[in-house]
Amino acid sequence: MATTANFRNGMAIQLEGQLFTIVEFQHVKPGKGGAFVRTKLKNVKTKAVLDRTFRAGEKVEEIRLERKQMQYLYHTGGICYFMDSETYDQLPISVEEIDEARELLKEGETVTVITWKNSPLGIELPIFVNLKVVETAPGVKGDTASGGTKPATLEPGVVIQVPLFIKTGNTVRIDTRTASYIERTTE
Repeated sequence: MATTANFRNGMAIQLEGQLFTIVEFQHVKPGKGGAFVRTKLKNVKTKAVLDRTFRAGEKVEEIRLERKQMQYLYHTGGICYFMDSETYDQLPISVEEIDEARELLKEGETVTVITWKNSPLGIELPIFVNLKVVETAPGVKGDTASGGTKPATLEPGVVIQVPLFIKTGNTVRIDTRTASYIERTTE
């Protein structure tokens, strides 16, 4: 058991029979009355975010999630397969549990797989990934002064906005938290 004094971002707790992670929290000490903690909780299964207020010192059940580095192998029939690099065991995870991360997954990529009681809950991508531009319109000379962008299709099939100087065949670094362009790479 943990108390509200132990709260930290990313902490997993069990509440009303469901698993939540703490997105953010704030300790509040009003002039009158007792202190309390205002939180934003994200349901691990449904991804729904809710606001919840706890009294200071209130006890909650902390959950220990396991995180393991695994390699993404392939996707077939709504299931993504990951391999443990140490034991070579394969772990199937449904596309629904992976959520929007599937769009940025590249075969052979190493990701963090999150499990609880040997059941996969989802994955965490590295903060930055390098992906090849499969298709984009050519930039027109002289159009770069305004710092404009154009759509580009990357290897896994996701479409993002990139600067006008990016060409088909370039490799770009993407921030997986926002699915946005960071820089062109030489990889």
